[in-house]
Amino acid sequence: MIQDFPDFDPQIAAEFGYAETSTLSFLGIPVCDTAALLHLLMRFVFHLLVCFAIVHFCYYRHNKNKEYYKTFIFFATAMFLLLFLLESVKLQIGLTLGLFAIFGVIRYRTEMVPIKEMTYLFMVIAVSVINGLSLNISYVELIFANLIIIAVMAFFEYQKIFSADASKLILYEKIELICPDRRPELLDDLTRRTGLEIHRVEVGHIDFLRDVAFLKIYYKPLEGESCTIGSLTKIKP
Repeated sequence: MIQDFPDFDPQIAAEFGYAETSTLSFLGIPVCDTAALLHLLMRFVFHLLVCFAIVHFCYYRHNKNKEYYKTFIFFATAMFLLLFLLESVKLQIGLTLGLFAIFGVIRYRTEMVPIKEMTYLFMVIAVSVINGLSLNISYVELIFANLIIIAVMAFFEYQKIFSADASKLILYEKIELICPDRRPELLDDLTRRTGLEIHRVEVGHIDFLRDVAFLKIYYKPLEGESCTIGSLTKIKP
């Protein structure tokens, strides 16, 4: 930029914070862009701290599942780097790849993912998109946007009135108690045998040949207890 003005004094430029720099390049590509690297590291560290706060303090505190813990962090890292490095490409392409990644995870999963875990996965993706593509907003706006997400998630996670019921799938042999008119007896028997405070039960698959039925019971979980089979409706043979 300074070379375009031959009458411009480099000493005066240095006093105003401008200096003539040369960037080493190979085949037209810079070998090391210090400013861009510093920007990447700053964004990534900030993004990782935000995702750690969401996963550790909002999710893992109430759902002791280490597999999803690692999955969320890995996914947040990959999504951020993918979107951030697309800065020089059109925004539409970045959003398209982001949506492709979302639907790829949902479609090609190997097991049923509970709705809560899917929600946290979506929030991690949303934070990755915000931190990876919002390069033209101020740092204050970026920080406040992330703090709003963390605050909303933390507020609803720590409110006991919004706590979801836990569920378990039971293979039940007293098939005569599954009739609607004997539902109180069924609840009493399940409460006595499981030791849980059961307030609702659903009758699923019934096998009259073996005189058993699949029941899904709903109860109030203990503090810190998590249940990963809430989305199941029938046990696979």
